[in-house]
Amino acid sequence: MQRKLLLLPILLFALTEVSAQSPLSVEHIMRDPKWMGVFPSSPEWSDDGKTIFFKYNLEGDPTDSLYKINLANPSQITKVHWPEEKALARPQSDLNADQSQRIYRKDNLIMLEDLEKNTNTTLLEWHEPVTNLRFLANENRVAFNSSGNIYVFDRSSKTVSKVTNISSGSKPSSKDKSEEKITFLESENLKLLDVVRERKEAQEKSKAYRESIRDGFDEYTYYTQGKNLTNLQLSPDERFATFSIFTPATNKNTAVPNYVDASGYTEDLNARSKVGNSPSKVEIGIYDLTRDTVYFVSTSDLPGIKDLPDYVKDYPEKTWEEKERALTLSSPIFSPDGKKTILQVRAFDNKDRWITEVDLETGKLKTLDRQRDEAWVGGPGIGGGFGGGTLGWLPDNQHIYFQSEATGYSHLYLLNVGTGEKKALTQGNFEVFDPFLSKDKKSWYLTTSEVDPGERHFYKMPLMGGSMEKLTSMTGNNAVVLSPDEKKIAIIYSYSNTPAELYLQDNKAGAKAQQLTSGQSEEFKAYKWRDPQIVRFAAQDGAQVPARLYLPEPSKKNGAAVIFVHGAGYLQNVHKWWSSYFREYMFHNLLTDLGYTVLDIDYRASAGYGRDWRTGIYRHMGGKDLSDQVDGAKFLMAEHGVTPGKIGIYGGSYGGFITLVALFNHGDVFTSGAALRSVTDWAHYNHGYTANILNTPEEDPIAFRRSSPIYFAEGLQGNLLIAHGMLDVNVHFQDVVRLSQRLIELGKDNWEMAVYPVEDHGFVEPSSWTDEYKRILKLFNSTLLDQN
Repeated sequence: MQRKLLLLPILLFALTEVSAQSPLSVEHIMRDPKWMGVFPSSPEWSDDGKTIFFKYNLEGDPTDSLYKINLANPSQITKVHWPEEKALARPQSDLNADQSQRIYRKDNLIMLEDLEKNTNTTLLEWHEPVTNLRFLANENRVAFNSSGNIYVFDRSSKTVSKVTNISSGSKPSSKDKSEEKITFLESENLKLLDVVRERKEAQEKSKAYRESIRDGFDEYTYYTQGKNLTNLQLSPDERFATFSIFTPATNKNTAVPNYVDASGYTEDLNARSKVGNSPSKVEIGIYDLTRDTVYFVSTSDLPGIKDLPDYVKDYPEKTWEEKERALTLSSPIFSPDGKKTILQVRAFDNKDRWITEVDLETGKLKTLDRQRDEAWVGGPGIGGGFGGGTLGWLPDNQHIYFQSEATGYSHLYLLNVGTGEKKALTQGNFEVFDPFLSKDKKSWYLTTSEVDPGERHFYKMPLMGGSMEKLTSMTGNNAVVLSPDEKKIAIIYSYSNTPAELYLQDNKAGAKAQQLTSGQSEEFKAYKWRDPQIVRFAAQDGAQVPARLYLPEPSKKNGAAVIFVHGAGYLQNVHKWWSSYFREYMFHNLLTDLGYTVLDIDYRASAGYGRDWRTGIYRHMGGKDLSDQVDGAKFLMAEHGVTPGKIGIYGGSYGGFITLVALFNHGDVFTSGAALRSVTDWAHYNHGYTANILNTPEEDPIAFRRSSPIYFAEGLQGNLLIAHGMLDVNVHFQDVVRLSQRLIELGKDNWEMAVYPVEDHGFVEPSSWTDEYKRILKLFNSTLLDQN
């Protein structure tokens, strides 16, 4: 009897270890997110700076609506009803240089708003739709596009002039119609009907007279020959117009079957093409308004235009043709006075970005800055293939600004286009986000990660560089919108365990932020959500890998661990703000309650850590990004008492891909895994994302072969759950269908698949989320915990 009593505490401890409880459940946390409360987004200021508008939902509407807070009564939140919201909208607007006036379109009227006097005046009534409404260098003149051409309205003379003559058709034949063959019917008509013949003769005489008095002058017309002309703009000095001719690639698109269409029939959803596309073509045209002629920008003199990538050395048997690479060109950006213009050019192979000055007289390019990356050019503020990113002019018409990863981190630069002198305005092992000029053009405002990779703060800096003044102080993410007079800032702020709320602060360092919203529901606040530790562990190559760590209470610890792999590849999830993966965050709290140790890693390729981290997976997805997961598992075993053989892994999209290669290549480390909406073969994914990292399957098959899970499926040892939405137009359901056939042919029986007929890549239905995560929890509980 004595012996039995001694064994009882041990038995009770073992039962407690297996059956730890949580106040949370999958059904609870995967409900419609409205149960959590209501949280603000997309703040905007009124023109007078007295009101903040934002998206919110106090009334349980099907979607967020526009709400407002008047600073005179900041405790009152009011819904903006449609008539007021419609009156606020000002499409096609532009501000003058000192931002005292705005032009905008209202129905068929072009309006002028005086922001200082708060008055609105009708400038012009126009009969056609209007786009690209802009002040010119002479602010008494306003340019706009209509019916495929540019018009200028002079506010002094009240006159409108058409400054371009562009036709979407083909140039007419020079052959005179009178020389054309007259048909039998026309000939007989002219013989039989005297009035018809007389009228035709009169028309021909009138035409001949008009042509005789023109002294041989023909009005110039540029014919696009049916090509797609876009981005038509007038230089501020009205000397040139520029435009883009876009010729889309003719690549085969894929189709995703919808088996649950309301029609009762299986309908195909049109989806993207696959990696290896032929490129779309962009040409930049220059319309010389003085010489009445059109010519195109020439790119053949760009330095390195024929450079081959380094990876060609891996294919010694192949002959590589030296030729000009395919390019994409952004729309030109004119200096404020219109005398100069810059143009961003990117190589279609993603290895080069050139910032160039355009000689508007000839179309030739002068390279101002070339950023070459043997992996791919990217990072915050760098922009994509068709432009975007940080690029523009200072008011002096001499300096341009842009961002570059020249030092390994994305920083803000100035360059004098006359002297070529380049100056870094920011520097250090941090990144810069969304810089913009102050209203008086004497300062920069910018967001950076200088304090910590897991924090974002708002700064002010002198125009030509100098000390940055930190304006926000709350630890976490401070997403700032500046008031029109720049005296106050609206902040969407969140912390690791606290969803976003709206704050108001004076625009000065050390000012205290005032919370304006408080949206958490009582049900959400009832649980004590964890503030996960941010740790770093050593990778096998010596890198320090950041991660979020969730530790259970010692009394609940069960020796098992789950590693979460975020999606997107280039995304940051180890930070001190509310995660976009909020469902997964709540699931991690549930797992921790149950005694699991949870690790969430910003593996190689994640955002927020500079160029080398971003490109660490070049030509080998499933390389360092996977070894970081393995090293994370070793860290848990060495430092946090996790038992070997009791580690699971899961994630969606890119995280699903990593889960697959983890189970296929490291079954000795990972016992179980849940691969959600996962890429199984990178040759079947899209071009824009995949070609950056792996090039193309035709040119670099080695990279695709060693990166695609389907080639390693024979290595599956542990327990695999595959889950995928059948309507996924991003990572197609076809991916897991092909993989499942491979697993069948390999004779694997330690896997299962859950399919979701009504879901796209991002699940929408709470029932789907619940089903998926119940399966994930069941997988981990049944395979990682001791079952007594």
